Amino acid sequence: MAIIINIDVMLARRKMSVTELAERVGITIANISILKNGKAKAIRFSTLEAICKALDCQPGDLLQYE
Repeated sequence: MAIIINIDVMLARRKMSVTELAERVGITIANISILKNGKAKAIRFSTLEAICKALDCQPGDLLQYE
């Protein structure tokens, strides 16, 4: 079982680029890519909150447990 972060889905729905998301959240494109590719071991609540704010979504819209 793993937790999947569906940033790609939300980016497509919002018609937003990875670069724009990184700028809005205040983290690097590399860190967004790590989250997108499932390589992240953890995510800070403050980062998750900033991503949700930038994408106008809830944490449950981004996170999936499989």
